[in-house]
Amino acid sequence: MVLAGQCIALLLSTLAEQSASLSVSRDKTQGIRSPKSQSKGRRQITITTLGNVSVPLSLSYVVRGTDKGIAGHRSHAWISGGFYPFLEWLGMSERVSPLVWSTIAEYGMVSVSFASAQQLLQTWGIRLSSRRVKRLTYRFGEIGIGLRSAAIAQLSSRTLTAGEALTNQRVVISVDGGRTRLRRNKPGKRRQATGRRGFHGDWREPLLLTIYAVDEQGHKINTHELPITNDGTFGHYEALLQLLEMHLVKLGIAACRSVLLIADGARWMWKHIPPLLQRLGVAPSNISQLIDFYHAVEHLQAFAQLAYDSPSDWSRWVNKSRSLLKQGRFKALLARMNTLLTAADGEQQAEMDNALAYFSLHPERFEYKRIAAMNLPIGSGSIESLVRQVVNLRLKGNGKFWLEAHAEIMLHGRCQWAAGTWQQFAHSVLTAGIS
Repeated sequence: MVLAGQCIALLLSTLAEQSASLSVSRDKTQGIRSPKSQSKGRRQITITTLGNVSVPLSLSYVVRGTDKGIAGHRSHAWISGGFYPFLEWLGMSERVSPLVWSTIAEYGMVSVSFASAQQLLQTWGIRLSSRRVKRLTYRFGEIGIGLRSAAIAQLSSRTLTAGEALTNQRVVISVDGGRTRLRRNKPGKRRQATGRRGFHGDWREPLLLTIYAVDEQGHKINTHELPITNDGTFGHYEALLQLLEMHLVKLGIAACRSVLLIADGARWMWKHIPPLLQRLGVAPSNISQLIDFYHAVEHLQAFAQLAYDSPSDWSRWVNKSRSLLKQGRFKALLARMNTLLTAADGEQQAEMDNALAYFSLHPERFEYKRIAAMNLPIGSGSIESLVRQVVNLRLKGNGKFWLEAHAEIMLHGRCQWAAGTWQQFAHSVLTAGIS
């Protein structure tokens, strides 16, 4: 690692002295300049590479004269009102080499804590404080969030380019939520004893989405040309719908062969996502809606527990009803449920009637036999796994209280890692400041 770092150090030192590379860096950073930008001469700085090798450089420093630039791109130089064109060009605005920065961000987001990430990074020869690891992780994530915001802005202005990845593909879309405590500072002065403010720890539901294609055998496709798309937000469902639309346009959903929407039954999903798909060019006949099979069985169990006192009785009823549901004998299932409903009375009957409505109002969402025959999934295991990997294993836990901005960064970054698209994500972040 030290040898590799020294090689990088030699390369950087050579590039920093070549007029050609400095000219390229000026050209490539025109997008983050303004008419009022001014050169302030050279400044001495230090860059950290692999093996914790330090590289002293003398680089040109530019003051913008304005706070405008690419969306979400914040660095130490950005905050101070200027930047180093050479560093922006090479994706080194945080004064670490690109591989070091992306590795720090990946470990910072994937590890169970920043302290754990700090220890793991030592195997790469990267020796930084946990505070520095935390700051670099958040800076990296801020740029990623900024790029996502820029894509949503393009969607709103109808300038977002439609892709072709989903052409003639069978697409599965699934949405679900998790639970995380967000930190909301109390108003007023800081406490004299500690210098801190108190805070409220409110539970919030992050909403997550996953989009993927399956082949004719029902296997999930995850290639460089057609990757899994994961994302999430702590905003309301309108924010998730906006995210979903942006990703579907970028993937080219209009040219797909079919779409299966599979979820746990939240009303807003069924109300808004099918119309969104139609607005984006998917024919209604090519859209299937399916309630996750295992959530449906849970509702059958709740219905049976209202009708029977004995666990063995309701268990036998559920097992039989579960088989009918999976075999596509939906009318026979409703007949069994109505038989129990008729035998009930009073408050018990009212509760059972509400449970029955879950199935009877939208029978098209329980066509498990038809969907399974097409080698498509009948369970939402993909989104359930995503919630566990992204939320439960990092964001949710005893004593964890996140600022919303930081939680959004971690949610977005871990979604890319879980999809196996971290390298593409890191490339977009590291090249965000150049044209």
